[in-house]
Amino acid sequence: MRGEKVFAIDLRAKNMKGWPDRQSYALTIHVPRADRIYEGLDLAALGPEFQPDVLIDAESIAADGVGMPEPSFYGDFFVKKGQVPPMLGHPVALAIWHDYEKFRVANQRLRFNDAIFRFGAAAQQPARAPYVAARFLRIQGQDAYGEDQVSPMKNTTVWPKVDEQGVHWPDASDPAFGELMAASARIQAEMKQPKEGVRTFARKYRSQSIDHVAMEMDNGLAWYDTATSTLHMVGATQAPYSTAEHVMHMVKASKLPLERLDYISAYTVGYGQKEHHPFPFYCALAALYAQGRPVRLALDRWKHFQFALKRHPFDVDTAISVDKDGKFQGLTCHMLGDGGGVMNFSPSVGTVAVTAAQSIYYFPQSDLSTQVNPSVGVTSGSMRGYGTVQSMAYTEMLVDEIAHELKLDAIELRQRNAMRSGMKNTQGASPAGAMRIGEILALAAKEPLWTERTKRKTDYEAAHPGMRYGVGFGAVQKDFGTGAEACIAQLEITPEGRIKMRHIATEIGTGSTTSQLIAVEPFLGRPADEVEFAINQWDTMPLETSDEPYTTPQHKEDELARNPHWVPRMVSPVSASNSAYYFRHATQQAAQLLLKLSMWPAAQSIWGGASGGGQLLPGTVSADQLEWRNRMLVAGEMEPLSLERLAARAHELGGVTGVCVHTFNRWAWAKADFTVDGTPLQAWIDALSVQYGQGASEAKKAAMTSGGYAFIPRDKVAYPPVQRNNAGTVYYAPCATMVELSVNGAGVVKILSHKTWLECGTQIVPELVSGQIQGGVAMGVGHALYEDLPTDASGPGNGQWGLSRYHVPRASEVAVWTAQGHVLPPLSGNDPPKGMAEVVMIPVVAACVNAVAHATGKRFYATPLTAEKIKEAR
Repeated sequence: MRGEKVFAIDLRAKNMKGWPDRQSYALTIHVPRADRIYEGLDLAALGPEFQPDVLIDAESIAADGVGMPEPSFYGDFFVKKGQVPPMLGHPVALAIWHDYEKFRVANQRLRFNDAIFRFGAAAQQPARAPYVAARFLRIQGQDAYGEDQVSPMKNTTVWPKVDEQGVHWPDASDPAFGELMAASARIQAEMKQPKEGVRTFARKYRSQSIDHVAMEMDNGLAWYDTATSTLHMVGATQAPYSTAEHVMHMVKASKLPLERLDYISAYTVGYGQKEHHPFPFYCALAALYAQGRPVRLALDRWKHFQFALKRHPFDVDTAISVDKDGKFQGLTCHMLGDGGGVMNFSPSVGTVAVTAAQSIYYFPQSDLSTQVNPSVGVTSGSMRGYGTVQSMAYTEMLVDEIAHELKLDAIELRQRNAMRSGMKNTQGASPAGAMRIGEILALAAKEPLWTERTKRKTDYEAAHPGMRYGVGFGAVQKDFGTGAEACIAQLEITPEGRIKMRHIATEIGTGSTTSQLIAVEPFLGRPADEVEFAINQWDTMPLETSDEPYTTPQHKEDELARNPHWVPRMVSPVSASNSAYYFRHATQQAAQLLLKLSMWPAAQSIWGGASGGGQLLPGTVSADQLEWRNRMLVAGEMEPLSLERLAARAHELGGVTGVCVHTFNRWAWAKADFTVDGTPLQAWIDALSVQYGQGASEAKKAAMTSGGYAFIPRDKVAYPPVQRNNAGTVYYAPCATMVELSVNGAGVVKILSHKTWLECGTQIVPELVSGQIQGGVAMGVGHALYEDLPTDASGPGNGQWGLSRYHVPRASEVAVWTAQGHVLPPLSGNDPPKGMAEVVMIPVVAACVNAVAHATGKRFYATPLTAEKIKEAR
């Protein structure tokens, strides 16, 4: 791509092949308050000349039977007249202009104009049930490695009843949760009255609401072709497949005809905000009512602040008990979150947040609970870190304070308590692979910035009168993946030897598309030549799914799995740092199968083609010896073969020349047996289709009925047990950050330098890893020191917030030129890459706060640490 438009926000109808050139322009109208009855709009401010050509509201779409898909998750499209708005910033209408100049003037007149809304009497919000409440109990058995007394993995998670009156926790007599609630009572009592020689440190923390500040605001382009009943869409989303599916259901459930949906997902910048967000459905809605014209809907920065998803604010009560040797004995954490006006991902953010509270440490017993309530604030949803910033960063602040109280080196205390390989997490699951946080702590402990911090503080403050100097540290390990990761990847070889890839991955700024095309190189000799990403229509993989991977009972899943076309989930969005590990797994499984089913038979044919067996004598080489050197396939002493030569022979033989795979991971990979052309094989996939070459037999050609591929029914499949949903997570990437800063008399913080240590397995593209570290640190600095949004009527839901009021860290505030990064080398040549895009933003939050504490001698319990807060504390 050399100068082409690839981001959705840059595209117009004239850029789209086959679309009409003339487009319309839409904007959503958002109500700025949620304390009075909404009675409608008064657009007199536009005058007769600038009135919209189309105005859509709750009543007009209701007449056509159009509704928001999954309204319990996304909310309703519009506030109905006569109702109190459920949240600040909720849309009440969507207006469309066919003329750009009229649209521009109208938009200018409507911006910040609250007089256009007609309100009735003051009204209270109706009582609503919490979005989620849950409790996770664990008490170890004989040791950290054996069977637990109780844990979510062994038992279950406590799910209390919730209603409009709140949360109703079961008691010890409850038949389902009684044993666990009795354990909770014991742990809580021990934390309040610890045994002799044990101290409990309990603190209350506050993590704020912030905006993602993606440089690309929510936007979309759509055209409803009334002649063919086809809806064409270009969107900015991290979840193209589910978005397209929801749009289909939305329209098909209405009175409007829809024969086909053509959904294109362009490049975007997400940070989680464009994952399962409602905005694409407004784009589809605009197209349905744009009178057959393409229409563009794009939020400006003010409306993006007003309506786009936010990070959940949490009040966090954390307590850690420690014995006289500095060994942690117990952890309790209760997190109370604000989910805003619509549920969205609040249930999973709340549970992921609190189960991550253990950070890098092992605790013999733990009692973790969460509750996320609705409010009138802007909806909270997915955001980089997915709740773990709000728990782990504050655990790290507490650990630092404990070290100070015990007069221990803060890194040494961490080393005494860090999880080791095979130890169990707070859900009772053993993390996969080696736990390498100990290596990071060992490196950090020897860092001159740390070992010399006392002298540096003295010297700096002597040289800079009135300034205070501090060094802080934070270390975390973040899970990657969701516990239900599914992917489809397709690879094929043309007769000329070109590698073509189709993949579900979409680019959101992490470089996932680059990493996927490179991931095939170890098995096919070079990166893919032609790629198509963000594919959401898979004729080559005819599958069906109930898409309930978390809730389907084991007996039901066993029954469904007997259908070779059934999978627990079709595909995953690009989120949860999933592309490097989960998507790459699918890509490389396809590449390995292509090597085995296509390249190896072609090589055998070439090497053994001459009379008397040619080069390939019996027992000379096997498929296990194949490797690529200088883009040539070699094995033993055989003649090196180019991909072009192998591809030509594979097509001539009519063997497999294309592979499409589906993969599924529930904290472990699904595995299945297949029979391809009479040969049995087993792979870490759960569905397979193949394409045969040009010389294929008529029977093989006849079998390719699925988008030019032949679906291969699996002989047997082994899915990870449903009980593994309770594992919480087993895949971790550890990271630590050290920050050096100064604080002046006015409380202003200046970061002088910082260093990050990361372990992410094998780096696919080191430059992308470096970029993620740099961006993550900047985002974490913003959370620690600058960014904050009120959740009441003075916050972004009133439509008055933009970058003029919201402080995003600047280059001068993140020590660009004194930043360092250290990535641990992989343990082996096949150490898999780990998802790391989220973890790199978390430890710097604690490091900044701990550094300010070192500088000022004061502890802080709420972020951001603004200059005003620091000055007041000093």
